[in-house]
Amino acid sequence: MTPELEARFRALVADRDALDGDAAAPKLVEPRGLYRGKAALALTPRTVEQVSAILALAYDNDVAVVPQGGNTGLVGGQTPSPDGAQILLSTAKLDRIREVDAGGALMVAEAGVTLQRAQEAAAEAGRLFPLSLGSEGSCTIGGNIATNAGGTAVLAYGNMRDLVLGVEAVLPDGRIWNGLRRLRKDNTGYDLKHLFIGSEGTLGVVTAAVLKLYPAPRETATALAGLASPQAAVELFRIARAHAGPTLTGCELMPRIGLDFTFRHMAGTRDPLEGPHPWYILLELSSPLEGGLAETLETILGEAFEAGVVEDAAIAASGEQAQAFWRIRHGLSEVQGHEGGSIKHDVSVPLSSVAEFVTEATAAVADHAPDARVVAFGHIGDGNIHFNVSQPVGADKAAYLAGWDAMNRVVHAVVARYGGSVAAEHGVGRLKRGLLAEVKSDVELDLMRAVKRALDPKGLLNPGAILSETRP
Repeated sequence: MTPELEARFRALVADRDALDGDAAAPKLVEPRGLYRGKAALALTPRTVEQVSAILALAYDNDVAVVPQGGNTGLVGGQTPSPDGAQILLSTAKLDRIREVDAGGALMVAEAGVTLQRAQEAAAEAGRLFPLSLGSEGSCTIGGNIATNAGGTAVLAYGNMRDLVLGVEAVLPDGRIWNGLRRLRKDNTGYDLKHLFIGSEGTLGVVTAAVLKLYPAPRETATALAGLASPQAAVELFRIARAHAGPTLTGCELMPRIGLDFTFRHMAGTRDPLEGPHPWYILLELSSPLEGGLAETLETILGEAFEAGVVEDAAIAASGEQAQAFWRIRHGLSEVQGHEGGSIKHDVSVPLSSVAEFVTEATAAVADHAPDARVVAFGHIGDGNIHFNVSQPVGADKAAYLAGWDAMNRVVHAVVARYGGSVAAEHGVGRLKRGLLAEVKSDVELDLMRAVKRALDPKGLLNPGAILSETRP
């Protein structure tokens, strides 16, 4: 990056939108501190035309660009390399909601709109945008698309891929593809938007999207149940699904150790049940129709009690109490940091194997590191478990985290036996790119590389994310 070229990049945006030094520093480290990068320059464009000009200039001068949304990713895919040769392109200031069409059940939002703002805009129009994540106050729509975000509502509404009708994206050479189509049916060839959803910014920079909206819930019923085992949790899910059908919009598994961490480190939380239980399920039913959900929830819990599946349960008596239940669930990721080092596994297995996986993986960790503390929680309704392992009490954090790869091998070996995925909803980024050769066939990897070469022949867009090679 010569001074002359840097000046040309700076000239493409307003002075306040070209960052370096302390102003850029917060964007150069990912949330857990596992990846710390440098950047020749950090640019925060405000229009798709500015994004186009930046990528075109970078392409002509062989400058690598790392796109970034809200910088909430957990696999290092949004962090530039430590050599300082790359440009960071943040879409955070592409933050307009261009349109909310309640009648057409859609919204057009730019990439920098936070998930929470999208949810609020939908609610103001009497609609629901159902994606829900613990980081929704800071993660952005562009980042959600780039990582194909999941969250707690996948059970009823699907991943981000299922919530997008169209995208606007800038290709690595600066060309703008306006794919903001609003059609529910369009079989005119390849559905190109899916190339960019889940691509983690390696094929193009998403600048806007058409999002699906749904009828807003008029009734919600929420309960927290205590159980003895993961097997009981799976059985409770089966009972709930049988009675509630599509109105079952949340089914979250939590271990007692996770609740203990939350009560210890998160002010304002308390145990809703009289005594401790080894495992918990947070159930949510919701519907755009009024009446009947409370009775359905009581029927579910009644059958589960009679079958010996549930040991105790509390039904939320108000919206505030329901929020308190969800606060415990959403706090699980945050509070683990207060207990020292945590080795993360964002994995998924078939629904029928969830209980067996949790039991077997916990036993494998106990054999590998007897004093480590397993905190396995997540979306039991779609098979996605965050199988995290906290350091032993009093252990040295750095020494424990040095065993990250060895712990991964232990847990991922169990995932493989059940035909699961080692990257369920957080993506691959830089953290897991070395695992792809173990879980993808040669044919799959060849196809992925072919797509990368076709859209980014110079290998300049987010090099090193997902695929190990950075240049052709």
